[in-house]
Amino acid sequence: MSDDLCCTYLIVGGGIAGVTCAETLALLRTNPTERILLLNESSLVKAVTNVVPLGKVLNRFDVEEKDAQELTTNSQVDVLLDQLDTIVSEHHYVRTVAGRCIKYRFLCLCTGARPNIIDKAKGNPNVIGIRDTESVQQFQKRIHTASRLVVVGNGGIASELVYEVGGMEEIHWVIKDAYISSTFVDSGAATFFRERLGKKDKDEGAKPIYKRMRYVEEKNEEEAATIGDADSSCVAGNKRGAALGPDWHRAFDIRKHGENFPNTGKVTVHHSVEIEAINDRSNGEKFPLLVRLTDGTEIECDLVVSATGVVPAISWEGGCDCPFKLGPDGGLFVDWSMRTSVKDVYAAGDVCYAGWEHAPHWFQMRLWTQARQMGAMAARSMAARRAGEEIYQDFCFEMFNHVTTLFGYQVVLLGRYNGQGLNDKYEVLLRMTPGLEYIKFVLVNGRLQGALLVGETGLEETCENLILNQLDLSPYGEELLNPDIDIEDYFD
Repeated sequence: MSDDLCCTYLIVGGGIAGVTCAETLALLRTNPTERILLLNESSLVKAVTNVVPLGKVLNRFDVEEKDAQELTTNSQVDVLLDQLDTIVSEHHYVRTVAGRCIKYRFLCLCTGARPNIIDKAKGNPNVIGIRDTESVQQFQKRIHTASRLVVVGNGGIASELVYEVGGMEEIHWVIKDAYISSTFVDSGAATFFRERLGKKDKDEGAKPIYKRMRYVEEKNEEEAATIGDADSSCVAGNKRGAALGPDWHRAFDIRKHGENFPNTGKVTVHHSVEIEAINDRSNGEKFPLLVRLTDGTEIECDLVVSATGVVPAISWEGGCDCPFKLGPDGGLFVDWSMRTSVKDVYAAGDVCYAGWEHAPHWFQMRLWTQARQMGAMAARSMAARRAGEEIYQDFCFEMFNHVTTLFGYQVVLLGRYNGQGLNDKYEVLLRMTPGLEYIKFVLVNGRLQGALLVGETGLEETCENLILNQLDLSPYGEELLNPDIDIEDYFD
């Protein structure tokens, strides 16, 4: 066919995993004839920038939305604006929604995940699922005429949304757990965070100016659909955006006009409940929605925001000629090298299920940190396979590690920070200074298994080392977190 394309590496998805995979392949490429092609539904991609190492495996970084042209300019990665339709693995090619045939040597699926919108809300225009840039932009437009908001979910996006949104008279936060932000923290840290809810914090001042360059996708249906030297045609239809990334709220003003501070309205947290029904009301009512919770509570509101997690996005229209092995969560089952069950097809990020035997202090969680790590690992694996070389799994998979921001605090998660998988056979050491820091150590037989660090504690590298080397800390007992003892210097 005249419109056939050929490449050595075909990456599907312009989120953190896909872009990291493409950029890593560009760095590893030794033969300039090896073509790297990124297939993406949008002309915007997510790129990791401003990486700051906090330890051996722990990194803090920003995620920026960029024009895909920058990948071509900076990394010589060709970008095709189109959507995956069918995989024909036996003959190493895919077909796109626009009818293109793309031949590949290696394929890496980084299609991410889609919002898991609550069932009672599907199809209702006053219910918004928050997952990507497009959904936040829709939310921005709607809040300027809203005064009462219901937020459903208990993860990072829901937590930051409740904290950052300004100008609402009331916010109702509906969570199925006993305490807020349970995806990341324990009940003690949740109590620590609660003081930040529902009050005007003038110490923070006005929302700072966001200085990074941002891009907006042109809506011109006639524009060229490719970037780089791939041929062009237009692809219409719905697009699945990439995940927001860390500190996403800094790039968007989600406060009503004239409102400089967050948390100016009343915040009511509804614990241990779920949505039972969402009903539209007549035009004569003040609020267009009536939300009923499982405990019988009824809430009138303008908008419902669904931030209830994600499910792997593996629903390309034409499927694959060879069925993929799936994990229990519906993700593509991958081994430690990020290889799927289909020959020469890899996967990385939210779309995959980590099917290998995990290190004692690592577990999978669909976060931008792991998307970046998996994308780089998939690139290394494909490049090594191409060169006939043997590699080993990256050291970052030895320990769970993640840095984020919640309620204005830096939050560092290391190892089994909430005692995950330890069957309650662990002890906890805590140190909390209200408004400043919250430190939690999880120990088994005197050895550190995980740590939760809220605030600028300076203990990230120390905790990382103590988890990795499994030093017996039992001689120090509770003095380990004595504020008068600088354990950072002691265990350096």
